[in-house]
Amino acid sequence: MTLNWPAELEQTETAERKRTTKFDVDLEQSINDIETEMDRLGVDDWRLETAMDHQSRDPNYPYANQPQPEDPGVVLRWSMGGDQFAVACDYYTRPRDNARAIGLYVAEKRKMENRPVATGQSEFATARLPAADDDAVVASEPPHEVLEISPDADDGVVKAAARAKKKEHHPDAGGDRERFQRVVKAEEAMLDD
Repeated sequence: MTLNWPAELEQTETAERKRTTKFDVDLEQSINDIETEMDRLGVDDWRLETAMDHQSRDPNYPYANQPQPEDPGVVLRWSMGGDQFAVACDYYTRPRDNARAIGLYVAEKRKMENRPVATGQSEFATARLPAADDDAVVASEPPHEVLEISPDADDGVVKAAARAKKKEHHPDAGGDRERFQRVVKAEEAMLDD
């Protein structure tokens, strides 16, 4: 079975996945905890996906006693207030640990969302998926154009341009978060070349 990983999210390279023993729960308990968080959030609908065979009577739960899948990733999708959300984790080598990480992430975000602090957006904004009528694939601007430098600029020029653009677009200074992220990615892309 293949995991339907959200196209908007990067996957962890197999060699970079980590084994952990810090989560002392099994897969069923990890999913139960996610279900509790979904109930607390009051979501309209949710589903958990893995590369394992899932039960037909309760599709959020894989059948017990399956071998570890080649892809240990876990994807949680939900709808709330007309918006679609997805979070995914494949950082760990076992689905139970990835599910646990997702459950803890959602719990922390839910708690932050309930704090009486004003922010520029919902704590879950980063998990919001594009609307169905939005273009799923947006042509990306070349990194050198984002930074407004030549394609063959040296690392010093790239870093200086990125620093100036990040300062200009930083969300904490009233800038646009999306534009800020494009600058960060452009810098990384040019420094990786």
